[in-house]
Amino acid sequence: MDLSAELSEFLRSRRARLKPEDVGLPEFGRHRRVPGLRREELAQLAGVSVAYYTRLEQGNGRNVSMEVLDSIARALRLNDTERAHLTHLAKPTVKKKQRAAITRPQQVRPGLLHLLESMEGVPAFVLGRRLDVLAWNRMARALLGDFAAMAPEERNVARLVFLDPNSRDLYMDWECKATEVVSVLRLYAGCYPDDPALLALVGELSVKSEQFRSLWAAHTVTDKGHGTKRLRHPLVGEMTLGYETLKVSGGDPDLVLVTYQAEPGTAAADALRLLATWGVDEPLDVR
Repeated sequence: MDLSAELSEFLRSRRARLKPEDVGLPEFGRHRRVPGLRREELAQLAGVSVAYYTRLEQGNGRNVSMEVLDSIARALRLNDTERAHLTHLAKPTVKKKQRAAITRPQQVRPGLLHLLESMEGVPAFVLGRRLDVLAWNRMARALLGDFAAMAPEERNVARLVFLDPNSRDLYMDWECKATEVVSVLRLYAGCYPDDPALLALVGELSVKSEQFRSLWAAHTVTDKGHGTKRLRHPLVGEMTLGYETLKVSGGDPDLVLVTYQAEPGTAAADALRLLATWGVDEPLDVR
């Protein structure tokens, strides 16, 4: 992945979303040739020369200081995740050891597998790089799909969201889920631009999904976090569940544990209890 092009397009996209009135600048005239702020307006806000900012937006981040990046991030009103992404693009720090690591299959520790198995009544699964589903418990399989029946390369959240038509029925707010998935992949791409499997995944989804192409071009980034999801399950109907994403310790920074839970006393809690009776005699699954 060309980091210079990524840096250029990210800065352009963030500048385009701002209007002069958003940052306290007067807007002279109703017709502007470009959407959002002009380069000279952004440079003024960041306290750098127009020529300097222009070079950076053209993808030349060589020797840029963190102070300048911080000033530009403030001018663009970037959040913490976007700031980190800008830094990864302008000042990549991936080392040779990390480049070698991204080509090796990820492993889920036995202790983590035991934890998954012990979480009765709680859908839980482990995500790896590129949103690969590496391990899951019975409740996750009952709630989100039969991962065990899928080929290993198909156990990927991005592929399921964009290429499996059932995902539009499962996720009631499918557009939000799709945007979230693409934004997480974008963030990962900024950290590991040389990941061949990620490049292959993005290429496949770009060819097969118009929605993915459109969202990828928007350059939004977000980290896995917490919140709520509205699901429509084929057996138990609609439910609103909270989810949490937890970093996994143990040496691999790209492993996370995702759990879903329902508010006590709600219809969603009753639905999860019903799903808990599904496949009770089947073993824990792991790729």
